[in-house]
Amino acid sequence: MSDIDLTFIDRCVEQFGRTEDKVLGILQAVQGEYGYLPEAALRRICDITEITPAQITGISTFYDFFRHKPAGKHIIRVCIGTACHIKGANQIHEAFQRYLKIAPGGDTDEQKLFTVEKVACLGCCMLAPAVQIDDVIYGHLTGETVGSVLQDFLEQQKYTAVPTPAKGRRGQAITGQVRICLDSSCRAVGSDKVYEALKQAVDELNVPVKVKSTSCHGMSFLAPMVEVVMSDGQAFRYGQAKPEDAVSILRRHFQPTGVSGRIKSHIGNLIDTLLHDRIGHGPIRYSVSIRDHSVDDYLSQQKQIATEHAARFDPLDIAEYESNEGFTALRKCLTERTPDAVLAEIENSGLRGRGGGGYPTHLKWHAVQKASSQQKYIICNGDEGDPGAFMDRMLMESYPFRVIEGVIIAAFVVGAPEGRFYIRSEYPLAMKRMRQALEICRAKGFLGENILSSGFSLNLEIVGGAGAFVCGEETALLASIEGKRGMPRLRPPYPSQSGLWSKPTLINNVETYSMVPWILRNRGETFAGLGTKTSKGTKVFALAGKVARGGLIEVPMGIALRRIIEQIGGGIAGGLKFKAVQVGGPSGGCVPAEISDIPVDYESLTAAGAIMGSGGLVVLDETDCMVDIARYFLEFTQNQSCGKCTFCRIGTRRMLEILERLCRGEGKKGDIEALEELAELIKTTSLCGLGSTAPNPVLSTIKYFRDEYEAHIAGRCPVGHCKALIAYSITDDCIGCTLCAQHCPVGAIEMQPYEVHQIDQEKCVKCGTCKQICPVQAVKVE
Repeated sequence: MSDIDLTFIDRCVEQFGRTEDKVLGILQAVQGEYGYLPEAALRRICDITEITPAQITGISTFYDFFRHKPAGKHIIRVCIGTACHIKGANQIHEAFQRYLKIAPGGDTDEQKLFTVEKVACLGCCMLAPAVQIDDVIYGHLTGETVGSVLQDFLEQQKYTAVPTPAKGRRGQAITGQVRICLDSSCRAVGSDKVYEALKQAVDELNVPVKVKSTSCHGMSFLAPMVEVVMSDGQAFRYGQAKPEDAVSILRRHFQPTGVSGRIKSHIGNLIDTLLHDRIGHGPIRYSVSIRDHSVDDYLSQQKQIATEHAARFDPLDIAEYESNEGFTALRKCLTERTPDAVLAEIENSGLRGRGGGGYPTHLKWHAVQKASSQQKYIICNGDEGDPGAFMDRMLMESYPFRVIEGVIIAAFVVGAPEGRFYIRSEYPLAMKRMRQALEICRAKGFLGENILSSGFSLNLEIVGGAGAFVCGEETALLASIEGKRGMPRLRPPYPSQSGLWSKPTLINNVETYSMVPWILRNRGETFAGLGTKTSKGTKVFALAGKVARGGLIEVPMGIALRRIIEQIGGGIAGGLKFKAVQVGGPSGGCVPAEISDIPVDYESLTAAGAIMGSGGLVVLDETDCMVDIARYFLEFTQNQSCGKCTFCRIGTRRMLEILERLCRGEGKKGDIEALEELAELIKTTSLCGLGSTAPNPVLSTIKYFRDEYEAHIAGRCPVGHCKALIAYSITDDCIGCTLCAQHCPVGAIEMQPYEVHQIDQEKCVKCGTCKQICPVQAVKVE
């Protein structure tokens, strides 16, 4: 360990402090420097602080963020969130290992160039399966594309983008805008490359057009989407755009200026005409008109409150935000309203916490407001650990000023002069934009001392979560911010009484705060006029899985689940049958298609065996195995259990063992009853929400799909999903095209042109590639 700079360790300790509650920050800094936690560095921390080896081990092994051995130069994080799981994330992980020749159980290639690991969720569920290589995200992967993804990534590393100044447009009036989203999900399918191509095309054609990044449009099924807005407001959308489409898009709508621009445009138009004559359509392959019915269906049934002004403004342009009523609510609160008047408006709105529990927001605010303490804290929970959810990520990336405005208003109401944003480390772009937005707000006088000369002061900072799902629970989150293991504690006292550093603390999630400015601008009664009697307003959902039109939606409470899936989402992709929808993540449950007409509200979903949760909707089709879905969620919650409660720590392990046996075909009589018994014990004895809701996916799938459990006990998987219970074979319908042999990743099929092929069962890894690639459906699963 001679390469460890001990003076760097000393500086970290001096920066953070020498006590136990500072160890998390020190370890994050060390890992940020070295990529892992060197043993010599840990020894040095113990030598110069009051921190013991046991305390360091407790922190470094609790959070998924930390690694204890060197990683490759680049980290490949394969998302295994719910949507990615049902679309083959495990096969993608195996494909990367095969491509890089990593032995099973290993995580680093021989050249130490890449490390492959699984991550709970990347928040790009509608682009499943997805991976992140360093800070670059790729979506819609297949086993065959992992090689091209790695090549693309390595190619990007060779170049450093240098901004090119605009040429030849000085003094010209801007005649329109070309807008494109650069949030994480759109970047995953190449929007950043389209953005650069558009800027280059503007310079080449010399057109007076502004290319700008915008907030998320929510229509992930069309990403990357380019929107052309003319000076008269007329708009045109182009879905699934490619970099090579940039010039053609601009030529369609704008007249180039200057001789060179006109010549290039004229030549391009001639080429377009020739292409049109030869292949029957223009060069832009995926042109989607603003009047297209799929876009209409997707947008017309939504109501945008948290996602107000979607895809119109640059997320970090505070002038644009202010010109569209941004900070209007805050100004009125600080200059015209009392905290009690603001609280009354929130009460009138009927707003309930959007983080999962649905607790009335005004009651939580009131409890902190009346707490007698000179020091109070406010916290924005941006951890969003649910696999299958990405609402908070999108809101932080697209609307950082709106979230900040909501937090400042809440802090004013409860009297908190200091606060924290707790944002999960898997969201680097969200952390970056929130940090930039906070700096801008400080410079503009919306944060800091004496905000807007009102006498109210507020300091906000960002704390990076270290990858623990349980830290979404309030008391575990508080422990994490204090630098400890994220272990929940008994309540009462509640955080409103004794929270961060034992002071009264208000905690709401990102979406809850983002609703507040709209409510105060439009009055609580207007918000309460949407939704149902007990569930007011709108809810943002991540619509993903097997649905045709996945993306981010915001709908009025009370809308039917089936309506979301079939009308907004366009039904099941590929013409398969809608089977169920998983609602609420690991704490939620599966609602079968037969009862999916239930309204989306807190009480109805709970009665159906699910919960609202933070807002993940993962749609399942007839090829999904419900026993495997239950196993997947139990594996997640068992892995993420903090271990404090015996029934949660051991009970979820026993449930997972039963489910794993069922998926291997080793089930036995009484397994279903044992699962039900364990589930009830865990629900009633666990300390926090992770344990008390962990059995929900199992109980709901047993309730509605008991026949599938019984089939697994009998040794068969009805949908042909569980690998241990199936085998692939080729029928006499095979035409000998050799496609299956060419694409088999492990060489289990010998190439025999024009003959019926055979599958070597000993080599077969049951990845399903042969079945997917066969043009005559000659591969069967039995």
